[in-house]
Amino acid sequence: MNSSATPGSPTYDLAAWRKRIPIIASGALIPMNNCSQAPQTDATRAAAERYLESWNSSGMDWEAWMTEVALAKREFATLINASPDDIAVFSSVSEATSAVASALDFTGSRRRVVVSEAEFPSVGHVWLAQQSRGAQLAWARVHAGEIQPDAYDGLIDDETVLVSACHGYYLNGFVQDVAEIATRAHAHGALAYVDAYQTLGAVPMDVQATGVDFLASGNLKFLMGVPGIAFLYVRPEVVARFHPTVTGWFGRSDPFAFDVKKLDWSASASRFDSGTPPVINAYIARAGMEILNEIGVAKIHAWNQRLTQRLIEGGRTRGFTLHGTSDASRKTASTAFVVDDSHTIEHAMLTRGIIASARGPVIRLAPHFYSSFEDVDRALDALASSLAPA
Repeated sequence: MNSSATPGSPTYDLAAWRKRIPIIASGALIPMNNCSQAPQTDATRAAAERYLESWNSSGMDWEAWMTEVALAKREFATLINASPDDIAVFSSVSEATSAVASALDFTGSRRRVVVSEAEFPSVGHVWLAQQSRGAQLAWARVHAGEIQPDAYDGLIDDETVLVSACHGYYLNGFVQDVAEIATRAHAHGALAYVDAYQTLGAVPMDVQATGVDFLASGNLKFLMGVPGIAFLYVRPEVVARFHPTVTGWFGRSDPFAFDVKKLDWSASASRFDSGTPPVINAYIARAGMEILNEIGVAKIHAWNQRLTQRLIEGGRTRGFTLHGTSDASRKTASTAFVVDDSHTIEHAMLTRGIIASARGPVIRLAPHFYSSFEDVDRALDALASSLAPA
């Protein structure tokens, strides 16, 4: 689905993709909330129905279902330039983070975990919970809605076991230089953990180039999926070092040996797998990621940057207060404006046909590959009218 780009279109066929998203095709609503939840596509709907039909017609088809989980891992691996063997599957990024944390030893000389203040609370809470196991936390400060790599200077030292740095700040979309942060962590013998929930699918990610040791993302945002499934990349060079205590039968070298007394670890990242994987979610996740891999995240990112620039400039014209950087090249596809009551504004915008995302002191507008300049302008106008005195 490619076409020549015009000033108001991407390098792929925008109109064709919009027809495949029912909520847009019907004219019911304009989704500008990919930082919270992706809209349904014809492909993700068909994937869910394919599982339901399998369940209904076969009653039980575990071979086909496990194949689908493996194929979803493959699509995730393709997105980040990894091998499917480098990928584990979870129900959430919280669970993935907990599995990584459970594999760390906080009883030796390396007890420090450096955490950015931009982490989503769920990730930060996992690291806070490790204090009862001996972890000592240090926080990289957010300043003016951003974190620069030098914020980690003086925090990462030879007693650091891991640095947790989100790729995209959930509040305003600021993107951290995780390659530079990983380099600084590795210089002290520490590991680098990245939560890419707010960027993956909207911003290119190459785990080989960045050198991160762990990267996690769920699928309900820019990966065009649903809640209840997430994936974890583990750098193959470090896999054998870890024995997570958050585990289950799918973490074994042969899950179907059913040996209750044997804790044998898979040789690949699947040692981080735990219980029975979320099968129907895997069907949907695979379909969503196939879309992104078909279009190409580099093309999506180029279009998202143009949409983001239009949001920033349009917000400035309308007198909105931007939260964080005004440099679209340093953001994921999410732009935040400061408001007094974000949840009230979110509801008011919904009545005007725009799905926005409230988060604390801001309202977030997050387009994606299917969004148009007209969508952006209508969203900004809806925000302006929602902010206007009654």
